Amino acid sequence: MDVCTLGDLIDVVGSPALRLHTASAGTGSPVTEVLLYDAHAPLPHAPGALLLAVGVRAAEAGPLVRAAAEAGMTGVVVRGTDGPAAEAEAHGVALLTVGEDTAWHHVHLMLAAAVDARSAQGAGLGDLFALADAIAAATGGATAVEDPRQRILAYSTVPGQPVDEDRRQGILGLQVPGSVDNSEQVRQVFAAPAPVRLPPLTAADLPRLACAVRAGGEPLGSIWVVDTGTLAPDAEQTLAQGVSTAALLLLRRRAAQELTRHQNADLLRRLLDGAADAATAAHRLGWNAVRVAAFALDSAAGVPDAERTSLRLLDLVRLQCDARYGRHACVLLDGVVYALLPAPEASGGAGGPEARTTADRRHRQLAEDIVGRAGPSLRVPVRAALGAVVSCRDGVTASRADADAVLRLLDDALPVAAVDEIRPRVTLLRLADVMRERGELRAGAWQRVLDADAEYGTEYARTLTAWFGTGCDVASAARQLSVHPNTCRYRLKQIGAQLGIDLDDADERLVLWLQLRVLAEPDAPA
Repeated sequence: MDVCTLGDLIDVVGSPALRLHTASAGTGSPVTEVLLYDAHAPLPHAPGALLLAVGVRAAEAGPLVRAAAEAGMTGVVVRGTDGPAAEAEAHGVALLTVGEDTAWHHVHLMLAAAVDARSAQGAGLGDLFALADAIAAATGGATAVEDPRQRILAYSTVPGQPVDEDRRQGILGLQVPGSVDNSEQVRQVFAAPAPVRLPPLTAADLPRLACAVRAGGEPLGSIWVVDTGTLAPDAEQTLAQGVSTAALLLLRRRAAQELTRHQNADLLRRLLDGAADAATAAHRLGWNAVRVAAFALDSAAGVPDAERTSLRLLDLVRLQCDARYGRHACVLLDGVVYALLPAPEASGGAGGPEARTTADRRHRQLAEDIVGRAGPSLRVPVRAALGAVVSCRDGVTASRADADAVLRLLDDALPVAAVDEIRPRVTLLRLADVMRERGELRAGAWQRVLDADAEYGTEYARTLTAWFGTGCDVASAARQLSVHPNTCRYRLKQIGAQLGIDLDDADERLVLWLQLRVLAEPDAPA
């Protein structure tokens, strides 16, 4: 079972709803339950509990903190900001606070839900395995629980029960081997209102007793029992009863997954903004190195209902990430869908350069697949940008900045790109942003060049840009401009004579080229 820690709670609930004032034992302390303090009942011995100090003023909570420590509790939550931090520190109890106007019942529901969801992440599958063992023992046949996509969620381990090759391969890959005949049997199972007996698919296989798992008519999965001809007489009844239990467990698992998804999305939102505790987030997500991927609708396409279409894009990105990585975090922010993708360590990680190259290829393929699927599905072009691989503990905001910059440079000719593939263009884009913001960086000879072109109809800016771009080679620049080399030489001489620009000075050339490139060109980075 995945134990909820104090750090998990703080990260899930987040400031300002819940603030940690002191935790001498560290944020890794387990939180097993959330209790409401009752002044008229003795404090229970509850190791790992978080006690809500209902009816106790924060400044007067010292005795309650000491009592909580004696009861083995992890921490105490008080309302207000002047809690007994010194007592909490001395007794090794975490002290947390909530706002003065926060209702205790709301705090209890919020924290209890977070603890239950965190603990339920590891519990759902364990209960399904126990159910599979129980059905196998009662019916006399090896049992497997599948989801609607025929992925095996749990299987029985009762000794001595015969199995066939399909069962072995399914367990090894956690996926039922696909075939036309198998798909037809699955269709029969989901079409039947009760358990059905199915013949073997091949001479080497065994028959099955199977039943669909539903909730309100919605298919949640199915249960399959290997039939060796010696099943218990009431096997069908036993399986039908097991299906009811499976429905509850699968619904519980789904609810835990949805809450976890919501929590991960909120965690990613705060990571991207730099507001989350990065160390706790890395522990929670289980990743050391990550890359931010950004997906956005083409702003030039003029989408009538951009908000709804962006939500559909979020669903598509989430589905593709889930299929490839299982555990992931996706969120929609300001019209951009961000996904956090796991990666090998940025430097010196396990697997070395080969592992990083493989991860880069997988990330790129994911982005290309999403863009390829989303365009026809949403009827609008989609762009995908990949930031740099960074440490989950301190680099997520930088990877997001990379992805945001790449997005600004994408178009129909380049719908997908990673920052390392177009690093020079990204650097120029960022320089342009800085130079436009800083007046002193916009000052210089480039403006005199543009003023001369505007007043006298010269083409000094085009000439300089072509000359710089060809490595100061007059012949190549002249070909690019479709003029005679002597015309190009004359213009360069006039720039020096009329505008006072020393083109023999390397620094002058560098600054002039940079300013013309990022500030003056029609296709300069926006």
